[in-house]
Amino acid sequence: MESAIAANKADSIHRMKELTEILREASKAYYAEDREIMSNREYDALYEELQVLEKETGMVLTGSPTITVGYEAVDELPKEAHESPMLSLDKTKEREELKNWLNGKDGLLSWKLDGLTIVLTYQSGKLVKAVTRGNGEVGEVITNNAKVFKNLPLQIPYQGELVLRGEAVITYKDFDAINSRIEDVDARYKNPRNLCSGSVRQLNNQITAERNVRFFAFTLVTAENVDFENSREKQFAFLKEQGFEVVDYVRVDENSIVDAVAAYEERIQTYEVPSDGLVLIYDDIAYGRSLGRTSKFPRDSIAFKWADETRETTLLEIEWSPSRTGLINPVAIFAPVELEGTTVSRASVHNISILKGLKLGIGDTITVYKANMIIPQIAENLTRSDSIEIPKICPVCQGATQIKAVNEVQSLYCTNPHCDAKKIKSFTLFVSRDAMNIDGLSEATLEKFIAEGLIHEYQDIFHLDRYQEEIVSLEGFGKRSYVKLIDSINAARTVTLPKLIYSLGIANIGLSNAKVICRFYNYDLEAMRRATAEELSEIDGIGEVIGKAFEDYFADEDNSARFDKLLTELVIAQEEINTEEQTLTGKAFVITGSLEHFGSRNELKELIEKMGGKVTGSVTSKTTCLINNDIASNSSKNKKAKELGIPIVTEESFITEYLETDSQN
Repeated sequence: MESAIAANKADSIHRMKELTEILREASKAYYAEDREIMSNREYDALYEELQVLEKETGMVLTGSPTITVGYEAVDELPKEAHESPMLSLDKTKEREELKNWLNGKDGLLSWKLDGLTIVLTYQSGKLVKAVTRGNGEVGEVITNNAKVFKNLPLQIPYQGELVLRGEAVITYKDFDAINSRIEDVDARYKNPRNLCSGSVRQLNNQITAERNVRFFAFTLVTAENVDFENSREKQFAFLKEQGFEVVDYVRVDENSIVDAVAAYEERIQTYEVPSDGLVLIYDDIAYGRSLGRTSKFPRDSIAFKWADETRETTLLEIEWSPSRTGLINPVAIFAPVELEGTTVSRASVHNISILKGLKLGIGDTITVYKANMIIPQIAENLTRSDSIEIPKICPVCQGATQIKAVNEVQSLYCTNPHCDAKKIKSFTLFVSRDAMNIDGLSEATLEKFIAEGLIHEYQDIFHLDRYQEEIVSLEGFGKRSYVKLIDSINAARTVTLPKLIYSLGIANIGLSNAKVICRFYNYDLEAMRRATAEELSEIDGIGEVIGKAFEDYFADEDNSARFDKLLTELVIAQEEINTEEQTLTGKAFVITGSLEHFGSRNELKELIEKMGGKVTGSVTSKTTCLINNDIASNSSKNKKAKELGIPIVTEESFITEYLETDSQN
């Protein structure tokens, strides 16, 4: 009997060590490296398992996440110790437990925002310090970055020392807008929390400013000589008076708490700020403080985590989805179920390691849920038949596949360097706004079409109408989306020659260079296709490297054949050349800063190019002038122009000196 007990305890200790290491790695990835290696649900389940084992054994191992908080701060920013430790919150998924926890007291129920916690210090009405939560004891000083948060007051009416805590966040709208500007799907941010964390901890606060980071206050730590009448709610009112946005909250008691949680649960479906739960805190400040704290949690507040709505369903198939990097992701297709108000029928399995861990098989009974009520995931496999065969050939090109392990995570890859799925980057450029300008063909959509075998070459895009049924049935598509796509494709059949040349993706040939080459050859396509590197290098701004790339592209028989096929689908719009208007020929300009007379930099750029000039991105000795309405600015372009003796002119001066004058000559 004693030996059996000892063996069980040894097994428990062994498991505790495993859990401690797994959870520490997950925390390191989440807090210090801005990436996630497991879902919140998985982390919580392992954490709760460790808590149970610690209670059963009466033992807490060194480094256990139940007695430590977060992970050490990274080294890139200065570190500073917090005056008092920033503890995590105890949590529950039971609504009735919140009711019992209040114990007859009033509380404030608010969002638990999913961003990066920041401590702010104001003195004499000015922001003097901002520090991240870090590991709870030591954080990173990000004062300069905080000063460019979208909604943070830099000066407040209160003149004493004010210390408060809040969450830096990026809204879903801003997150989607930032990701939409990143053409490379694999380079896009995974979620708003990761994007926010990276944005807040930048060494250059210009990047922070561009990310639209917002701050929501959730705790007032100290405010000298202010009587809050022992009320947290009055503290919130005070912070609002100082110009802070505070986390959205409602006052609750035992009778209203359950309904209040239900109201938040309904709102989270459309709430614009990322949230992973709720926080309940006593309004009575003195009472909350009298309860003290544990080594890890304060006792005056508790977090409520949404109990994930799960549904049982049947696994119908595993779809293998290739990407441009060669990675082939397994996607679970299951019988449709209703989750959080929507019908779902598929969920990413992410990689081979997770696939094997779930022991999936066709026909298995699985449970599915939405992580943070948004992203469908597999929770459990109740059957665990483990019968899925990992494909030995790529579903797109039929090339050989290979399982590779990166950081102990196994993933499947296509080994064929010429796989169509790997051509995604070139197709993305081809349909982009400055090229063929085909709306409705994002990189993700192109990836789906290529995986389905609908696209192999550029010309195939112009025959997608052959696959109406297949496209309409794809997730995220419908009849309306299909019609819009086909209309956009038909509109793209008429294209200017510079845009067509740019769309081919020839190395170093941007739209500006394409325009320069087209003008040099008077828009004669056949003359351009016969152009030699020597000829091209004589064009101002082209040079030998670009000239060689251009010649080599059209000298390649496969490229030339594909281009001929593409031409059969297109009408090249003839551009009228008015030599009298080419008054800026041989001149190069750089545009920076905001404009007043032109709607955008592109509008001014197009006008300059139409008049024979060239617009570049950096100031060099060949620059005619730098156009900047803020002549006194200390920007890098202004400094460079002054160093080289290049004139800096306002928009109005440019119009007077280069447009009106030249047009009169």
